[in-house]
Amino acid sequence: MRPRAVLIGAPGSGKSTVGRLLAERLGVGFRDTDADVETVAGKAVSDIFIEDGEARFRELEAGAVRRALAEHDGVLSLGGGAILSEETQRLLAGHTVVYLEVGLTQAVSRVGLASARPLLVLNPRSQLKKLMDARRPIYEALAVLTVKTDERDAEQVADEIMKGLGA
Repeated sequence: MRPRAVLIGAPGSGKSTVGRLLAERLGVGFRDTDADVETVAGKAVSDIFIEDGEARFRELEAGAVRRALAEHDGVLSLGGGAILSEETQRLLAGHTVVYLEVGLTQAVSRVGLASARPLLVLNPRSQLKKLMDARRPIYEALAVLTVKTDERDAEQVADEIMKGLGA
């Protein structure tokens, strides 16, 4: 069992929105590893960061990704930083990984500057830029398909992914 598509990308790239739409079009289930982490921890991702720290969150996230890659055969959305784990990078080899590429301006507009996202608390625009710059090479290396999301709605992005999947 393996996912039809694994969506990766920065916060604000549209992984959850596009993922749900793509899953619907493909007639498969949708799964988000951030939601899996929240279920296991019994609290929101932001609370895990505050109460338990980023290291604990990353540990929970790596487990969620490992389980989802083994159990889920639909569309899977990974948290933006899940790809930082070397284990996750290895596990993604051979999967249909779709990188949703978003520019800083669009990401800021979609995420919002008053975001509850834990890594963007202080100076969100600057933090988001650093995070995107650091992760971009990993996203690009893992992707078998890259789809630009700037100035496009979820329908257009899903259309392009469908074409790329040959569906």
